[in-house]
Amino acid sequence: MPDIVLASVRFPGGTACANIQVRDGLVAGITAADELPRGVRVVDFDGRYAIPGLWDEHVHMTQWALAANRVDLSLAESARCAVELVRSRISGPSLAHAGPALAGPALADPARTLVGVGFRDAVWDDVPGLELLDAATRGVPTALISHDLHCVWLNSAAAERYGMRPGADGLLREDAAFALTRELGRLPDDVVDGWVRTAAGAAAARGIVGVVDFEMTWNRDVWLRRIAAGFDSLRVDAGVYPEDLERATAAGVRTGQLLDGGAGLLSVGPLKVLIDGSLNTRTAYCVDPYPHGGRGILTVSEAELLALLLRARESGFVPAVHAIGDAANQVALDAFAAAGVRGRIEHAQFVRSEDLVRFGELGLMASVQPVHALDDRDAADANWSGSTGRAFPLRSLLEAGALLALGSDAPVAPLDPWLAMSAATTRYRQDRRGPWHPEQAITRQEALFASTRGRGRIRVGEAADIAVLDGNPLEVPDSVFAEMPVATTLVAGRFTYRGSAV
Repeated sequence: MPDIVLASVRFPGGTACANIQVRDGLVAGITAADELPRGVRVVDFDGRYAIPGLWDEHVHMTQWALAANRVDLSLAESARCAVELVRSRISGPSLAHAGPALAGPALADPARTLVGVGFRDAVWDDVPGLELLDAATRGVPTALISHDLHCVWLNSAAAERYGMRPGADGLLREDAAFALTRELGRLPDDVVDGWVRTAAGAAAARGIVGVVDFEMTWNRDVWLRRIAAGFDSLRVDAGVYPEDLERATAAGVRTGQLLDGGAGLLSVGPLKVLIDGSLNTRTAYCVDPYPHGGRGILTVSEAELLALLLRARESGFVPAVHAIGDAANQVALDAFAAAGVRGRIEHAQFVRSEDLVRFGELGLMASVQPVHALDDRDAADANWSGSTGRAFPLRSLLEAGALLALGSDAPVAPLDPWLAMSAATTRYRQDRRGPWHPEQAITRQEALFASTRGRGRIRVGEAADIAVLDGNPLEVPDSVFAEMPVATTLVAGRFTYRGSAV
């Protein structure tokens, strides 16, 4: 006897209604709409559309939760505009009451740092500067994190407080930026965990059942704490970084393993290896130089990367290699070939034409974030001029045999799978001119496949991780698809979101 029946649902591509029977967290059966067992809880969905629950394959969950509680600089069109946004915050209500935009070791500390997020200096006509930010902040420690998380703009007070030595531009890049970003997140656990619960609830309301969390920390213990305190909105694959690989292997864990104490929700994720920077920070490692000079940076040598991939294979970890520039992707592909191991390339934003086919030949997953193609099109046109036909090359990757997995890289883009799928299928955002390289678009069916871990459709015997939608995702207009109304989300047959209409 099923625990619950999701009655009168339809499936994309079909018209007939059916019932989904759920038992012990699994899909126990799919029957005709008129076949309802007696004495079972029935939820009638009145012809709505059921799909497998959605995954975001690349998030930084703590940073995403923190970003919602910091000063938003995403609309700043120049360094001076960003500074004015900060000035208005400092000149507004007393900082003692300025709320969660302030970070520091203790919430009661009156010298907490003002934190902003989301600036995009790659498309500014002017540049950040230490003196420029100092003049606006009146000695209040201030740290502004770029939208890609790869650089932080400091004022002198924040530099002194955190023992940093930025140059005249006030910028920290890459490892120094990551270290400071972690320090800025040192708030009480109950505060951050509460924000994460809120963010996860919002994700569930968009049909998300799971995330791969690449937060730069020993993430296992963080999630065990959250789950012990009642977190149950999502499944989480908790990534591991090289500095914690020995710790992970000593604990006897490997990619895909369910963790004790994780309530069936927490698994070990991939081994994340960053080998280059980002486009906005102009540190993505490229074959050709940037207009300002330099080719970006390779943060892990080819020999070091190969050794890490071999170590991952021995330890049972799936490698997930961050590679954005075309030279970095070449290095990553060479390492995967030499190691003879399968895995993931995170981002794959800029790929040499001759390297595309290697994704399929090597059996690699391309973990991509389609919204970045729309957010970064101006930066790409400026820095990869004449070559953007191979930037964010989703169609080319699919045709080359790569397995696509869609995500957001939140907080770099919103944790919303429908925005990602919309960007992947239209290459267009309504507040901009026409589509950008529409030849690289994929179909909605392909986008759904890449957002459901290859499930595509609901099958008997699989986990009852299900999203029920108010519209047919294969037929609604583009504008509706991007904001798809979700009626219900279930994880293992348990409601994690239930809209008012159901």
